[in-house]
Amino acid sequence: MNNPLLPWLKDTRITGDTLAGDASAAVIVTLMLIPQSLAYALLAGLPAHIGLYASVLPLLGYALFGRSPALAVGPVAITSIMTYDALLPYATPGSPEWVSGAIFLALASGALLMLFGFLRFGFLAALLSHPVMSGFISGAAVLIIIGQLGTLSGIAASGSNAFEQLRHIAQHLHEINLLTLVIGLSTLALLLLARTKAQPFFLRLGLRGFWLNLVTKAAPLAAIAVITLVLVVTGLSAHTATVGSIPAGLPVVALPEMGSAFSALFISALLIAVVGFIESVSMARTVGRAREVPTDPDAELRGLGAANLLSGMSGAFPVTGGLARTVVNMDAGARTPLAGVFSALLMVIVLLGAAQFLSALPLASLAALIIVAIWSLIDLKTLRASLKFDRSDAAGWLVTFFGVLVLGVEQGVMLGIALSIGTVLWRQSRPHIAVIGRLPGTEHFRNVNRHEVDTLENVVFLRVDGNLFFANWDRVREFIDQQVASLGASAQVVLNLASVSDIDSTALEGIEALFKDLARRQMGLHLCEVKGPIADKLKRVELNQRVPTYLSTHQAYEALMDQGYRLRAAQS
Repeated sequence: MNNPLLPWLKDTRITGDTLAGDASAAVIVTLMLIPQSLAYALLAGLPAHIGLYASVLPLLGYALFGRSPALAVGPVAITSIMTYDALLPYATPGSPEWVSGAIFLALASGALLMLFGFLRFGFLAALLSHPVMSGFISGAAVLIIIGQLGTLSGIAASGSNAFEQLRHIAQHLHEINLLTLVIGLSTLALLLLARTKAQPFFLRLGLRGFWLNLVTKAAPLAAIAVITLVLVVTGLSAHTATVGSIPAGLPVVALPEMGSAFSALFISALLIAVVGFIESVSMARTVGRAREVPTDPDAELRGLGAANLLSGMSGAFPVTGGLARTVVNMDAGARTPLAGVFSALLMVIVLLGAAQFLSALPLASLAALIIVAIWSLIDLKTLRASLKFDRSDAAGWLVTFFGVLVLGVEQGVMLGIALSIGTVLWRQSRPHIAVIGRLPGTEHFRNVNRHEVDTLENVVFLRVDGNLFFANWDRVREFIDQQVASLGASAQVVLNLASVSDIDSTALEGIEALFKDLARRQMGLHLCEVKGPIADKLKRVELNQRVPTYLSTHQAYEALMDQGYRLRAAQS
């Protein structure tokens, strides 16, 4: 393995333009990161300032081991709600035990990610199919939005799932804090206005490039700042929930005491690590394609692992790559992970000099910020496409989506993983098997149900489109027996293995048993277009010496014609 430190240097030449692009992107992303880090810490049930801690050292950790030129690492909604869901059975939100549990989740997920990275477990990125991952994220987004309705209205929401939370809110509408509701809805309106109208407005004012990006991305923060200022000046901030005291200074880097009670959180840490990695590596691949640089899933594992280890050491919670911030980071000109380093330095300035100004931020405004940020994660486009293309993918989306809403985030992601693995096994256990014949006047063979082809009397040519292993051999053998049943004495079966790249011992024994069964009935078995690795396995059991094997289907066809098998009329 190559040196895992600073792997992005292999793809980049550091120049003044590179540093300028990273620095300008850092300024813009930090303007988004400040309110989001506070909001996502609260979403995880933690004091708001811990979100700021999760936005400093983790960015440096990713820059040391990660490779993506523009992936923006930090607190995100999905890992925050997974943290909350994991800790809820064991502690009270905001309590010292809760904070310690969040730190454990960061450290444990970081250690697992680092271990997986050094073991080259990048294939974990394929653990969840895209429709299942989309259903999980969409379900988590809806769950988060429902969870924020209470904060938006001043109602103390409760319930073990989304439907119970909605019922609780409906039953306690009389408890709405009108001031809090006005603050939340006003912030929501301003944020939506900033998202849709800010860029066209500033374009008309003549702003372009860096300055347009700066003021556009600063608009949400400015909207929240204006509302906060109005509340402070009028004295109304005392009548609604706010962020509260934020300690000044930097986080203390240390390894907190980890009791044995946290061992129950290990599976949760594993799930957070897997989901965070899958979400991040998909974004890293998007960035890589746009920037024409390779994506190394193993380096991403190590980068996210280092980020989470440092997050835990600084008293924070699990982090991963953020979708919205990554898009902004890339559009703003980030060229290397140095953009994250510059952003971390800006967050240090915030912690040292501006933390006290954040204490009056109303929680309703942060809830509105979360709702606006999360809304775009609800991905109905993938569901509609799956309904048209593959109903099993659509079923996976729907089951995972409602699984999250009914069972919770952790159970939902476990259900999603089980569905993804189950779908792969189900499809592999049902390989497509075609009866094929020769296109007249050619050496090409095609499905008899799709083309007009020539076939031989008392001979069946079969093509298996998939690997042969224990889960599908019985199905393949059953299909072969059905075809042989319609043939007479001295019938011949030709298996085209062009689409088979692997075979296990069960299928190998099955082929040998098929050969013997056909031989007892005075029938023959032939193989053709056998790949090298399969041929090697046949050779080990000396099956290649007993079963006639041909380089091509055409060669097998001609050999059987030479043995007296006559041409049958073309089928359609």
